[in-house]
Amino acid sequence: MASESLRQKLTTLKAYRQTRLDVAQYVLRNPHTFPELLEYCFHFDSEISYRACWVLEFVCLEQRKLLASHLDLFFTQLPKVYKDQALRPLAKLCEHITEACYKDKDPLWIDAFTSQHKEQMIECCFDWLLGEEKVACKVYAMSALYYLGNEFNWIHPELHRILTETMHAHSAAYRARGRHILKKLQTLPRE
Repeated sequence: MASESLRQKLTTLKAYRQTRLDVAQYVLRNPHTFPELLEYCFHFDSEISYRACWVLEFVCLEQRKLLASHLDLFFTQLPKVYKDQALRPLAKLCEHITEACYKDKDPLWIDAFTSQHKEQMIECCFDWLLGEEKVACKVYAMSALYYLGNEFNWIHPELHRILTETMHAHSAAYRARGRHILKKLQTLPRE
């Protein structure tokens, strides 16, 4: 019953923030539906996919621990996502995962976010940053890469190079986040 209810909610979901929040609250009240929501995110050729991603973002911002035990599926499927409407919320989740691990030092995420997951995220984030994705996806990717660079020392110089070479050709939002990241990179101790 709950399963059919979730599918119905996603099928009729509109992009309005409040409707996305309402479905996210439904999942939070019924956490047994979370694995199904995650599965719907990766039905790539269906409109339900990006709608599920919209809801997943709100669910994870409220209860990010729900995603922790599903990272294998998340990172296995992440490189296959191609719709802009789905990429933006998933890129935002990548940023939040790295914040939980490197900024908040949350023990749950430090344990759950394996080296294999990190490698997959690094690859996806660089692909998004260098590809034709929309600006929101790119800015979340650059933030995630900044945090990952705290563990993988080759990332910061590469991120610095990409930003300084490409910022002039992008939107104001991209340039603003790029300047912010470059400023943070300049304050890091040199080796």
